[in-house]
Amino acid sequence: MSKKSEATTRLRDLPNDELKDALDRARDEYFHMRLGNYTNQLKNPLVLRAKRREVARIMTVMHARKLDTASTAGQEA
Repeated sequence: MSKKSEATTRLRDLPNDELKDALDRARDEYFHMRLGNYTNQLKNPLVLRAKRREVARIMTVMHARKLDTASTAGQEA
């Protein structure tokens, strides 16, 4: 398995509250990286791309869960 698929699998295994914490932490890290990039303290600006994509992966998993619960609730009604 590739690193991306392992990370996605790990994210899908997390409960909702831990996933929300991971999103908050990733967004905070991304914010600080952006500040560091603007002040030329970031040695490798490509980590911004990786962190931004990590945030997107977490948000995608959360949205998929939201859609899954909404469709399950719609079928039960």
